[in-house]
Amino acid sequence: MQFEPIYTHGKLTIPKIELNLDSNPTVGIITDLKRKQLLMDQLVDHTQYHLFRVQQGEYMNLRVEELITFLIGVTERTDRVTTLINYFGLSEERKVKIKNLNSSRRMYVTLLRVFFAHQPTLVLEEPYFYLEEEDRRHFKRILDDLAKEKQILILTSNLEDAMISCDSIYRLNEAGFHQVDIRDTEEEEQNVQEPDPSNITLQKIYTKKNDKVILFNPPEIDYIESLNGSILVHVGGESFVCALTLSELEQRLLNFGFFRCHRSYIVNLQKVREIITWTKNSYSLRLNTGEDAVVPLSRSKLQELKVHLNI
Repeated sequence: MQFEPIYTHGKLTIPKIELNLDSNPTVGIITDLKRKQLLMDQLVDHTQYHLFRVQQGEYMNLRVEELITFLIGVTERTDRVTTLINYFGLSEERKVKIKNLNSSRRMYVTLLRVFFAHQPTLVLEEPYFYLEEEDRRHFKRILDDLAKEKQILILTSNLEDAMISCDSIYRLNEAGFHQVDIRDTEEEEQNVQEPDPSNITLQKIYTKKNDKVILFNPPEIDYIESLNGSILVHVGGESFVCALTLSELEQRLLNFGFFRCHRSYIVNLQKVREIITWTKNSYSLRLNTGEDAVVPLSRSKLQELKVHLNI
């Protein structure tokens, strides 16, 4: 899959992008609304892509069973209606009109069109954004099954939504197009000393932004991320470049309640609101910040985290 560069008022908005979906059947791109639309627009005239846009609706006056029957008919599938309704987890709603479903269930039913797509590649804009937890899990299962036969590209503004299903994730913004490291590995550095509760010291974290030197107290920091060779300190929805390595920051912040939750992330445990389990090997942490940030959690770190949090 290839995207051509786009300039807006002489400024590069979309760089040239080449994605290899063969080795990564489900890919996510985290970006803003404008860039999502520009990417989707480049794929409109390509017959190998099925595009799902977040604003598209469904036949609101049809019952769920009638819609599934209609989709089977127009796509000439051989599935039985009852079999698919059970597979989709819609048995209780089969006689309900789509307009009478709650907003999450209505969006979930709308998303089911991708199941019937004949194209080899599915491109989905914000598939999880309007879904509640149960519907997210239902749709993740469906996408996981589809990924066995199709290639999937998810465009979203939310890291958590990308992490639910994607094998690899990229971030597209004014800084360019970069891969986000979400790989789960047990090859963590083992040289970091255990924190000493009796040795709390004053510590400032040195960062730079727009040629300005900015110092942060550790409690101000939400999380720290390694991205494309740079170390980013996230505070209140903004990111600041730091010259230290993750290992150096981990050592400095040991006595301030920080935890190396992933090979590319350090998180302030005081900001952790929820541990999210997507599968038995897939976890993330939702933080209690203004941006409602989500960071990956390595499965090898789960038990250690529980000890730190006394759970």
